[in-house]
Amino acid sequence: MKILKEFRDFILTGNVIDLSVAVILAGAVGMVVNGFTEDIMMPIVGQFSDEIDFSDKKIILSPAVGVKGEEGFKPENAIRYGAWVNALVNLVIVGFILFVIVKAYGTVRKPKEKKTSGPTQEELLAEIRDILKEKA
Repeated sequence: MKILKEFRDFILTGNVIDLSVAVILAGAVGMVVNGFTEDIMMPIVGQFSDEIDFSDKKIILSPAVGVKGEEGFKPENAIRYGAWVNALVNLVIVGFILFVIVKAYGTVRKPKEKKTSGPTQEELLAEIRDILKEKA
């Protein structure tokens, strides 16, 4: 029973709840960014590159053999570089969004107050100077 109580206390701490909310939001943001990349950015990129649709671009290493669902079927083996280009655009967009979020958080966050727990370096040097003058 002690383990269950400890587990409950652990789960109900603010950090775990915050982390779970962040993971759920990250999944939702990932879907939005993926949709933005595939449905908005890649058509724009394709427009500037002679209307090439990158998502379908691939280098076929070996073609499919047979009919899918039948015995002896071998799927196509291909390097899907178009999907990789989409992933790169996705990465740039996510990186930019994170940069904007961190930048906004930095401007909103209160600056930490500096605690002066003692004399400054100049004050200490002045004290040492005064002590040396008294001894001389």
